[in-house]
Amino acid sequence: MSPDDYCQQRAAASGSSFYYSFLFLEPKRRQAITALYAFCREVDDVVDECPDPALARTKLAWWRGELEALYQGRPSHPVTQALMVSLREFSLPQEQLQEIIDGMEMDLEQARYPDFKALHLYCYRVASVVGLLAAEIFGYTERQTLKYAHDLGLAFQLTNIIRDVGEDARRGRVYLPQDELQRFDVSADDLLHARYGENFRRLMAFQVERARAMYAQAFAQLPAADRKAQRAGLIMAAIYQATLDEIVRDDYRVLDQRISLPPLRKLWLAAKTWFSA
Repeated sequence: MSPDDYCQQRAAASGSSFYYSFLFLEPKRRQAITALYAFCREVDDVVDECPDPALARTKLAWWRGELEALYQGRPSHPVTQALMVSLREFSLPQEQLQEIIDGMEMDLEQARYPDFKALHLYCYRVASVVGLLAAEIFGYTERQTLKYAHDLGLAFQLTNIIRDVGEDARRGRVYLPQDELQRFDVSADDLLHARYGENFRRLMAFQVERARAMYAQAFAQLPAADRKAQRAGLIMAAIYQATLDEIVRDDYRVLDQRISLPPLRKLWLAAKTWFSA
């Protein structure tokens, strides 16, 4: 199996909304974004699938070393071998890839966030940085597009947090800011044991409105000159926003199920967004 085949399998197997946004890209950009996505999946899985924090830190340290090897031209893993091809075509700063690992490592150090300001750093590292790297791959002509990419990454992560509240609680993590849980009188125990009620619905409505505001802020910063180049990101946004809408329609039932769109609807949204953007 070639490095590109490995990354393609990682992307396709995940069923992620990101996979559908790659389908319409020209080959060199599709190869690069698929390799970047596969890298994010690899380091994220270290934290999610390794029950021993010490071992997870060791594995993340290995990935840090593998990034060093990548930028020295001697990668050993299929994902970094695929990324090496991308480095010849696009500006993908090593420090930004390292910062993604910093974000994953935060999950080993911190399971609660006192307020949104504290959560913002985590979201920046695991999502906004990915958005900035993706913008480099998709292409842009105006620096303002990087502000759009930063904010769109943040909106994606806020959506992930909303969608995965119950799943994350069962892993011992609560990303919803603690001061907001207190404001709406919802406890971490309520999340863990899937206790729904009016307080929880109000809390989640607040989270959804913030995510929607972040999407609006991102779109407002995308220059018209770069809209066509950034269509893949707009596809992701269409799918993620539709997922938010489904969560609201399902009365925020995110504690005991994972709400997602069926593949055909994702593909329809991808095609509609690509040809209308």
